[in-house]
Amino acid sequence: MANRIKKGDQVVVITGKDKGKKGDVVRVDGDRVVVSNVNVVKRHTKPNPQAGIAGGVVESERSIHISNVALFNPATGKGERIGFKVLEDGRKLRVFRSSGEALDA
Repeated sequence: MANRIKKGDQVVVITGKDKGKKGDVVRVDGDRVVVSNVNVVKRHTKPNPQAGIAGGVVESERSIHISNVALFNPATGKGERIGFKVLEDGRKLRVFRSSGEALDA
């Protein structure tokens, strides 16, 4: 199945502890995505001078499941589902299912 969410897309979290937060997709790893400023965790790390790691409390973004995010539609201001439309020349186009408007030009 083709991925409906790609790197650089603006998404909104639809469930979980960060429900309602918006952010850009930083990375897509199979069925998980890393979204900027979402699912931020604090981790205490030990210093390692050989690897150049200073140590202390480090904040980083962790991945969340792709089913917990929806693509943000700026026209409606909500997260919406994505479908595909195949054009006459064979190209696949991502479209919002509610309105049918194209996502990539």
